Amino acid sequence: MFKVRSDEPKYAFLWDKETKSENCHGKPITLTSEGDELHGKSLNINDEAGIGENPNRYKQHGFYLNADNCIGCHACEAACSEKNDNPAHIAFRSVGFVEGGTYPAYQRLNISMACNHCDDPVCLKGCPTRAYTKYAEYGAVLQDPDICFGCGYCTWVCPYNAPQLDPVKGQVTKCNMCVDRLEVGLKPACVSACLGNALDFGVVENVPENREECKTEIPGFPRTDITNPNIRFQQTRQTHREMTRTDSVPLKYHKNEKTGIFKPVVDRKKGAQRKWNCKKLMLTHESAHVAFTLLTQAIVGAFVLLILGDFSGMPALADVKASSNYNILLTIMLVLLTFGLFKLNMHLGKPHRFYRGFYNLRHSPVSREIAGVSLFFTALAGYTLFSWLEIEAMSTLFALLGVVSGPVGVYYMYRLYRIKARPFWDHWQTGSAFLGNAVAIGAILIGLVTASLGQMSDSFLSSMALFVFLGLLIESIGHIFHARDLNTEDGEGAASWYEQTTKFGWPYLISNILLASAILMAGWFIVGPVTLKGWLLLTLVVISAAAIKRSLFFALVIPTTMPGAFFWKNEGFQEHAKETGLAEMQQVGVAYDRHARFKTDELIETIKTTSLKEVIEQLKSIFYWKEIK
Repeated sequence: MFKVRSDEPKYAFLWDKETKSENCHGKPITLTSEGDELHGKSLNINDEAGIGENPNRYKQHGFYLNADNCIGCHACEAACSEKNDNPAHIAFRSVGFVEGGTYPAYQRLNISMACNHCDDPVCLKGCPTRAYTKYAEYGAVLQDPDICFGCGYCTWVCPYNAPQLDPVKGQVTKCNMCVDRLEVGLKPACVSACLGNALDFGVVENVPENREECKTEIPGFPRTDITNPNIRFQQTRQTHREMTRTDSVPLKYHKNEKTGIFKPVVDRKKGAQRKWNCKKLMLTHESAHVAFTLLTQAIVGAFVLLILGDFSGMPALADVKASSNYNILLTIMLVLLTFGLFKLNMHLGKPHRFYRGFYNLRHSPVSREIAGVSLFFTALAGYTLFSWLEIEAMSTLFALLGVVSGPVGVYYMYRLYRIKARPFWDHWQTGSAFLGNAVAIGAILIGLVTASLGQMSDSFLSSMALFVFLGLLIESIGHIFHARDLNTEDGEGAASWYEQTTKFGWPYLISNILLASAILMAGWFIVGPVTLKGWLLLTLVVISAAAIKRSLFFALVIPTTMPGAFFWKNEGFQEHAKETGLAEMQQVGVAYDRHARFKTDELIETIKTTSLKEVIEQLKSIFYWKEIK
């Protein structure tokens, strides 16, 4: 058990006596009962079998922030990092701020934030490896980094930036509520270190001594309806009607005079000029997701078109299956899907633990997507093999499996992006884009391969052009409604739209021109003559539009996160530090994605010049995220 110092100050001890039965969301504060099988079990902290004597051990605890008192000293950050032995670029607790007014009536409101150990933790449901557990003890949501394989999905779904993906170790860690201190009656380290008596901790809904408010929202704090976070606030000082962020996110907060609640609106502080930013767009950290999603959707679309087209007797697609090059087309599809899966797997923090992605099929859309796409990959491989061997019964069986599992995988690929904490994605347009790409690029692929092999007529390409046209039309309709809805809303979604038309204005405009051109070309090819050169041009236009659109999809999203003012929370500063080399200084608190960086040529040279044992050690260093020197 945690050792209590003999000189521990009085304010460091938990103070709760009487507690309420329900929280403000109508949920019970007591999480277990005397007869419950979870009652009376040890948390086994540091392999200790002891059980804390706290009478409120099985009640939901939470943090309390008196924003009136917070002076922004960051002592809570330092205490948390020291307690958990965090490196400079990882902080479980951070202090941001919003500001309003001008001199001499300038005002700053500091906000200290860590994990809120929510009633409905979306990180727990989203994690594909089941690395998260919500305990009856204190209501703590704990995460096991040894189970995590570094996909980072929990960092997407959390509205409060609580889970921290370490770009060096390739794993996620987060605030653990200092349960070892709670077991011996002490408050978390961050609370005990607070200089201004701003942070407190106890059973949720309990108002600390000399405090008068217990609010669920303050300016800059994201919406609470997503997870029902266990944090309460006091903020009695009058604020300006408009409070702004000091980070690079184009958001500010306006006060509703009737409700007194601040809502995020777009801050057009970056002007309205279109810019390129191609490097930031095409070299985004999520480029592996761009490749994986587009390739998977294209292969699933092509496979379903081929199987259902042949089954329904559609002449053009039946001719493809009857051709001698059908198996070559299947092999190319299998190779492309293998490449997409490889890119996705190597994007993980710990790719050698990919199998853990199946652990949470009950809740996680990521696990369901992985299962669906993996089944489809198996079906495509089996269908390709037995088509080469001309074993009809087995190829039919795998064809049926592929027709079912492929769309299921793409559906859950869509579902995993319907994240409330990322409003730019949380729109049905995400599904229409995925469906449209599957149909259009799938048809493009079939037409390109078969026409290149010289066995298909112009009428066949005209038939494929119809599917391309329909797919692009579906995608375009989604984009139109997406733009309309975001332009009539406020908040993070509208801010993403603002950046799309400014920060990435020229790539966005070009992608729209390419998409419109592809629709016109496909429409012409339906009724007019089609040549191989014409189809190659259509392919280039469609793929270019899809690549830019999908890159924008990942680069633009602005999550409902806390305002970041300190270095490592400021995206603009992080980009600057990485571009200038400032990130090499550990004290800056910015780290490169070292777990994904190694040089192939140096690996090959190592293989040529060293023994087998040394080569194995070098490979181990890759899988444990160390650079090859």
